[in-house]
Amino acid sequence: MLKKEDRIEVDVTAMAHEGQGVGRVDGLAVFVEGALKGERVLAVVEKVSKNYAIARVEEIISPSPDRIIPRCPYAGECGGCSLQHLSYKGQLEFKTQKVRDSLERIGRINTTVFETIGMEDPWKYRNKAQYPVGKKDYRPTLGFYMKRSHDLVPIEDCLIQHELSWRAAEVVREWIEKFRVSIYDEVNHRGLIRHVVTRVGAKTGEVMVVLVINGREVPHLKELLGALEKNLEGLKSVYLNVNTKKTNVIMGDENILVYGEPHIIDFIGEIKFTLSPNSFFQVNPVQVEVLYNKVMEYAGLTGEETVIDAYCGIGTITLFLARMARLVYGIEVVHEAVRDARNNALLNGTENVEFLEGAAEEVMPRMIEQGIRADVIVVDPPRRGCEEELLEAAVKMNPSRMVYVSCNPATLARDLRYLEDRGYRTEFVQPVDMFPFTHHVECVASIRRKHSP
Repeated sequence: MLKKEDRIEVDVTAMAHEGQGVGRVDGLAVFVEGALKGERVLAVVEKVSKNYAIARVEEIISPSPDRIIPRCPYAGECGGCSLQHLSYKGQLEFKTQKVRDSLERIGRINTTVFETIGMEDPWKYRNKAQYPVGKKDYRPTLGFYMKRSHDLVPIEDCLIQHELSWRAAEVVREWIEKFRVSIYDEVNHRGLIRHVVTRVGAKTGEVMVVLVINGREVPHLKELLGALEKNLEGLKSVYLNVNTKKTNVIMGDENILVYGEPHIIDFIGEIKFTLSPNSFFQVNPVQVEVLYNKVMEYAGLTGEETVIDAYCGIGTITLFLARMARLVYGIEVVHEAVRDARNNALLNGTENVEFLEGAAEEVMPRMIEQGIRADVIVVDPPRRGCEEELLEAAVKMNPSRMVYVSCNPATLARDLRYLEDRGYRTEFVQPVDMFPFTHHVECVASIRRKHSP
């Protein structure tokens, strides 16, 4: 019987969905953080439950040919990149298998899953960063949290963030130190500066800096704005985001513009978007074009279709679809996102779109009552997947095609099973690597109605 602190040798035969190695010891499944499929490792047991144990690698006895030395010096501590010890080729293979396993085991979906589309250069790809602010040796520091903790790992650079993001964060850190601005302490809920959030327009070079504060005013703000303006090329906007709640949620509800323009501009393909502090926008500008081109391919539009884009956010996919559809309805529950979506349609001169505010699972049944039908339905839900009421309404609309964009293969599999049980067939699924060096994977599923109505 395994016990905590036992040192065990494990043959790793598989990879779990979050990237841990998996093996068996005395018939018990053991999840080994830091181990790779095909390795034999010496591990230390950290937790034992009835059905599984959790362990950490102490020594690699027999390494995988896909094991590499992480390029980032913080890879072993920071919770951001959990797969830097796995070659990029190995990461793509892991993600493809993860999608196949989820579809088969959870959804019993028998379909073609293509190989994951990766990046030519998977570094410095993120256009948004959120840096917690803390202290080390009584000095202000920025970094990221350790995996599954709120212990801050101080860093001097991040190899997956846009270089302008770190430059902005470093200017803020130096300002905090110079003027002794107080830093938020989440234990006693005191102090001012909580996070530094940055957004960079990958195509435009425009930069937004958001200071998340436990209050409404910042001392020496003029000096901060001057330092940012002097040292940060492309600075377009600076906001104070008010978050006075005792919470792990990073951003508060109120944004106060203290410098420049309310928005920055970026492009996906030829389509222009305005971004505000709380806008949802895909963080990988290279791969999002790959993803959206797959959506367009699977939608198969001819220019005659009425399309629904559920969970449309600021209208990114909606405006792509509108180029080849007769009419597109975008549905989104967040008021600010709907406002941004309408502005983005005006910005691009797109007139064949209509944005509806509300929860998609409530709006779509009302559309049916009003006699609105869709030839194609596109969904891009959050990690929890689609609400059953939405899927039920989609089936009632009886579109010939659906396209499902997913950031969670498990809920994708569940929802595809629902649709397959009600007259639809999953043609194929294309994984896209939006988040290199992490266990996350995005998918696009092509779904067809089995028979004509």
